[in-house]
Amino acid sequence: MAKGLFDCTGKVTLVTGGNGGIGLGFAMGVAKQGGDVAIWARNAEKNAAAKEQLLAAGAGRVETYIVDVSSEQAIIDGYARLMQDFGRIDCVFANSGASPRYNSIFDMPSDHWFEFQKTALHGAFFTLREAARLMKERAEAGEPGGSLVACGSLSLFQGISGKEEYAASKCAVAGVVRCLAAEMGQYNVRANVVAPGMIMTPMMGPADGPAVQYLTGQYAPITPMKRVGYPEDFEGIGAFLCSDASAFITGETIKVDGGYMIRA
Repeated sequence: MAKGLFDCTGKVTLVTGGNGGIGLGFAMGVAKQGGDVAIWARNAEKNAAAKEQLLAAGAGRVETYIVDVSSEQAIIDGYARLMQDFGRIDCVFANSGASPRYNSIFDMPSDHWFEFQKTALHGAFFTLREAARLMKERAEAGEPGGSLVACGSLSLFQGISGKEEYAASKCAVAGVVRCLAAEMGQYNVRANVVAPGMIMTPMMGPADGPAVQYLTGQYAPITPMKRVGYPEDFEGIGAFLCSDASAFITGETIKVDGGYMIRA
């Protein structure tokens, strides 16, 4: 049954890192609008839990795969399995990332820089490239369309002291997305970036833990919405960018930050 403007029925969406946090938020939005969801992540137990949640939310079908996006070959093989199971790909959220571990560029070892980019930059690039290849093939066979989405951050707009490897990966992927928007429009494929603000995810610890309490205390007062964000805040943008409601939106960076970037 159609669910209105943001209906995702019949669409197959891949979310990398989709078994928790912002990725699960994207996936839940698609699931609640009846879409089919594929999850790539490295933790089988979390994958199984996410699958149950997504099916309960209304997904037509959910499959999970153990895929390490730091490997180009693993991504290529992952798409082969996805296409064997679903037969199509309509939307991709390149969401998998890595955690910065240093507070100064002077402390950051060179090997960390290169290792970080394997997932955060190269993994996102190969995930988007292989999806674009499949969408182009389908368009040339007579069925154009698709949506490519990268998860960015506010580091696209402002510096973060000591997080050069993180900001560099996000800025580079945003450049890739704009190029994809220019190149893939002829196939009716759109490409966009979602830039989160301060989002409280399970990786930050329990809601009453010191890290969450500290960050909430720092960011909520200076955010116009007077709160920090949560994974569920990405359900709406997930459904929107998967659905045909966003059919004429491409090359954009959409901030989901409670107004943080426009504060006085």
